[in-house]
Amino acid sequence: MTADHGADQGGPGFDAVLRSYRLRAKLTQDELAARAAVGVRTVRDLERGRASRPQRTTVELLAAALGLAGADRLAFLAAARGQASQTAPPPRYVRLPPPGDLIGRDGDVAELADRLRDRAAEGSRGITLVGLAGVGKTSLALSVAHRVTEAYPGGVAGIVITDGSTTGEVLGGVAAVFGVGRPDDLAPRFSGRSALLLIDAVERAPEAVAEALGRLLAQHPTLRFLATGRHPVGLPTERVRPVAPLDAPPADAAPADVARYPAAALFMDRLGRVREEPVEPAEVTALAALVRRLGGLPIAIELAAARGRVLTIPEILDRYGDRVLDLSGRPADGGVLPVRDLSGRPADTGVVSVREAVAASYRLLSTDEQMALHRLATFRNRWSLDLAERIVDRSPDLDVVHLLDRFLELGLLSARGARAFRFRLLDVVGDYALEQAAVQGDLPAARRRHAEVMADLAMSIAAELKGARLADAAARLDDVAGDLGAALTYAAREQPHTALRLAACLPRWWRFRGRDVTGRQWLRRLLADPRTADAAPATRAWAEVGLAQLALEHGAGAEEISSAESALAGFIRLGDVSGQLIAHTQLAALRMTTRDYDRARHHAEAACELARDSGRIRDMAVAENNLTWHEVRAGNLDAARARLAEVDRLASRCGEHRLRAVAVANLAEIERLDGHVEEAARLGRDAIAELEDVGDPGHRRRVLATVGLAVAEAGLMEEAEAVLEELRPPGSTAPLDGPAAVVTGAVALQRGDADRAAEAFTAAIEAYDGGHDPRDAVEALIGLIRSTRDLDRRAKAVHRLTELCRTAGITLLPREQKHIA
Repeated sequence: MTADHGADQGGPGFDAVLRSYRLRAKLTQDELAARAAVGVRTVRDLERGRASRPQRTTVELLAAALGLAGADRLAFLAAARGQASQTAPPPRYVRLPPPGDLIGRDGDVAELADRLRDRAAEGSRGITLVGLAGVGKTSLALSVAHRVTEAYPGGVAGIVITDGSTTGEVLGGVAAVFGVGRPDDLAPRFSGRSALLLIDAVERAPEAVAEALGRLLAQHPTLRFLATGRHPVGLPTERVRPVAPLDAPPADAAPADVARYPAAALFMDRLGRVREEPVEPAEVTALAALVRRLGGLPIAIELAAARGRVLTIPEILDRYGDRVLDLSGRPADGGVLPVRDLSGRPADTGVVSVREAVAASYRLLSTDEQMALHRLATFRNRWSLDLAERIVDRSPDLDVVHLLDRFLELGLLSARGARAFRFRLLDVVGDYALEQAAVQGDLPAARRRHAEVMADLAMSIAAELKGARLADAAARLDDVAGDLGAALTYAAREQPHTALRLAACLPRWWRFRGRDVTGRQWLRRLLADPRTADAAPATRAWAEVGLAQLALEHGAGAEEISSAESALAGFIRLGDVSGQLIAHTQLAALRMTTRDYDRARHHAEAACELARDSGRIRDMAVAENNLTWHEVRAGNLDAARARLAEVDRLASRCGEHRLRAVAVANLAEIERLDGHVEEAARLGRDAIAELEDVGDPGHRRRVLATVGLAVAEAGLMEEAEAVLEELRPPGSTAPLDGPAAVVTGAVALQRGDADRAAEAFTAAIEAYDGGHDPRDAVEALIGLIRSTRDLDRRAKAVHRLTELCRTAGITLLPREQKHIA
């Protein structure tokens, strides 16, 4: 490396300058000597540096023979006198075809060029670009090689490997492209200066390339290489750089941004070569979906774009979106491959296809590696090393880390970022692997293994789907949402026990993500399947309690009380305390929806006692919080405050920030019911801030109503109006929900607009009717009684309030009795 840097300091000597101009003129030493009327020995001695100060007459003759004029002639004469020329040095020796247009690879070109300019980096002597056929390796290599010519005064040249080439043929080809007759002549050709060799398609003769390149690197310390192939050369000083497909627009990309993604830009460029009309706005969505389905693979993009001569973009998507592997054509049809190779000769003009491009790399794998690829191809989204180790059939001699490294080296796999879920097979690779798995009869086993792995993963995460860990655990399931759905769909048909085991782990995630209806449908279907009747009792019990939980979320809890009761009985038989706690808690909530409040309290107290006996702090806090409502129902606000104080203490011990925020929200409502409206407003604002931190928008809306009612009763009308703006944004045309309607009524009543207040309270009564908490309806009925001027309407409201209190076991508080007196 030291010799290389020294050779470049102060500019090249006359020997190098003469040789450079002779090669540029495409003359041999004999031909130059004949033109200049000097002896061939003179030319040889000058190029070998044996005559450092040639006679001026000889130099003039050589300059004339080379056809030099202007700056070139002055530089030539200055070099002969041993002087540094003030003009530009002779052009570099470059034997490469033009780089052509390259779309979407600017970052790759810059990165690789920087690496090749840094000759001392990590002891590397070269870089091999690996990847599928048609991913753009050769085009990228050409662009990079042209970019770094100034860093290689010894020259930049390239060769294309042909099938079955021998070591001697490779060495002879390298000598030829550098302008010498024999490999032994490369040393004086380089003269200690840096040179770069581009080798295309190393997979055509891997052993010959490895041996030839190894010799060249050993003999010429200033030589570096840039190679392309479907696999690395295999040299110790080689750095492997997989070439990934182009980035495609994500599903949520704005139409205006689609063209900025390289895959879309390439498609639009190639489409413009076969049709005159630009992409219509109505085609942009289909274009984004198409290049996404093509996986950003240039060969697939160009073959698809070639269809644009006949088909519209939506028609291309419809015909080939699910048949990407079937895309094929000739290079001339869409420029799929470089029309000419590195030697400038026409490249293979046969039919190319996406399937064959993938198959060529697939055939490089061993049988075990192919089977592993089949398993990994069942993943729909990105996956982790842990999941790969679970899904691949393990054998003593199979190291999954080494396996993934092998797939990366072959360009079959992409790995993005440093997150756990960073691996993904290229889309076309996954498609081909599943196709081959089906042909070989391996697909059912691969699908079964995928479903089992996803069920195991869901089970390992399910216990964390609560409390402070809920959001993080849900995010981990979000990472594999597509795989969970695929596993459920397959297993429900072929492995119902596995499907039920998987679904039984997901209710809290479904509920947290607002998919309660979908989750309930899955659980109902699987529990009703006669093939799951003999499933593990614990699995059925968790599925049943999850079914009840999801039904409660969208107002259908009464329909699933029997499921929760069956789950409770099952958990008791199994001695599963965690299951019993959840079943009791769900039954407490379910019984409230049917206004069976005594049974609801019974289950809440049973949960509290069970949690206390088993020392489960968080479950004790949850149970105490649930019992608070029953104290309010009985009119015992002091007892409710005592329970909330216990909730705060227990939640603090177990780090349950969300539960503490909910307790503060409930305390705010109790203070409002007790007439302490300013304290209620303060507590409510504190609770809102905490609920925002823990991400609980449902509770936040209820607390906003508490704050709105409190500040309205305190006469703080500007603050009350501000709450109303949050509950119902300006311009909203949706009907008022309960919280918005009851606060609207309270504000109108405070302003003396009785008619408007009565109208709003009536809307609130309708919104709260049949809801989870009958005390909401009590609040609205009292508001209507206070505001209506119609005596008959007032009497009906009083009667309805009386009945509601009787059936719900609600005791009106003193301030409420005063309002309706």
